[in-house]
Amino acid sequence: MDPQIADLARTAGTTMVTLMATTAWESARDGLVSLWQRFQPNRADGIGEEFEANRDDLLLARETGDAESEAELAAEWQGRVRRLLLAQPEVADELRRVLDELSPRLADQRPAVGEIRMTAEASGSGRVYQAGRDQHISER
Repeated sequence: MDPQIADLARTAGTTMVTLMATTAWESARDGLVSLWQRFQPNRADGIGEEFEANRDDLLLARETGDAESEAELAAEWQGRVRRLLLAQPEVADELRRVLDELSPRLADQRPAVGEIRMTAEASGSGRVYQAGRDQHISER
């Protein structure tokens, strides 16, 4: 398989799953569905329904701290996009356009500096060092 196709599918799958849990999820869904409508119209409705069902799964996984489910969803979407690209390589340019349109929304969803949350737990004589930026530790 062409490494560019694999990389594009990986990027698309991860981006779509990341955006499922944001306020930009409808734009992500619409962009993805538009690709299928254009290149595989008989599957477009199903893709939209899967996106919404997967969004519910993702929100539940995040609520319960289930990181594995999120990784599985990303892998599923990577596979769907990869199969679409293999069947119709001309989708690649359109997919890149959709991802470019969604990129600013993805950046908007990343936490700002003041929104970082860190937790740690140490027991016994364990130590925890956390920093939101530079950290210098001098122990004697």
